[in-house]
Amino acid sequence: MTQIYDRGYKKLFSNKGFFQQLLESFVPFEWVKEIDFEHCELLDKTFISKEYEKRESDVIYKTQLRGKTTYIIVLIEFQSSSDKFMALRILHYITNFYLRLKESEQTFEKLPAVFPIVVYSGKEKWTAPTNLNNLIENNELLGEFALNFNYFKIAENEIAIEQLLKIGNVVSTLFLGEVHFDRALLIQELSKLLKQDNHQMVSMLFNYFEQLFNHKKLDEVDWKSLDKVQTEKELNMFLENMKICDEIAFQKGEKKGEKKGILKGKLETAKAMLLKGVDVDFIIEVTGLSKENIEQLKH
Repeated sequence: MTQIYDRGYKKLFSNKGFFQQLLESFVPFEWVKEIDFEHCELLDKTFISKEYEKRESDVIYKTQLRGKTTYIIVLIEFQSSSDKFMALRILHYITNFYLRLKESEQTFEKLPAVFPIVVYSGKEKWTAPTNLNNLIENNELLGEFALNFNYFKIAENEIAIEQLLKIGNVVSTLFLGEVHFDRALLIQELSKLLKQDNHQMVSMLFNYFEQLFNHKKLDEVDWKSLDKVQTEKELNMFLENMKICDEIAFQKGEKKGEKKGILKGKLETAKAMLLKGVDVDFIIEVTGLSKENIEQLKH
């Protein structure tokens, strides 16, 4: 199942629009504003060794930043828990990338910058160090010769639901559906996306969720179909089907105990939002819970 999601996510982030929204919405550095997204280039596996060619979850973009080539690598992790030695894995990936890149260049005087991003979509908290320094004993004793490498982490389950709703774009809605799953809320946010101009990206996101809802899997044929640009009528029909499924699930339960699970999930979301000081009226709007339900959570 992990490879199923890997393929789907890789397909989405192979679209330059998804890539741009990921960086602009979730990578809070000033230099992101200077990237020439219009002319960025998605790389194939030319510069990756056979050891990494089979990875289904990494995309590499060649971009221009202040007139210099910069590579941005996005690695997606779907494991249920974090990998303690992720920093070592990524460092190996990048050094391997550099060596292959150097071999391919005729005039190569200096290494280009590489910015590594890990997108984590698991349910458990990410506990792995993002800096290699924290994985090496006595590293601090080596002073200037100590290894010091860091990667940028985007853990979907660490992003507050109110932040995702505030961003309100295609990538934030993807994260919302993956981690803070509430079908009614997802329907609401997908409906808002229909009013945006980026129809191709919206179609890709709808296709992704449609495969998960209707087929419970993304095989190779379905994976390729993510590129299909649907008409507004087709997108609205999918939303209507989701609404019907949501009503049936709430009234009858798709499986034993599901209604209780839906309510429990909404209560947990509401409790987390209360702890962050979110306004009660906003929590009611997001979860659909009554004011009495939320007030009980305060005690």
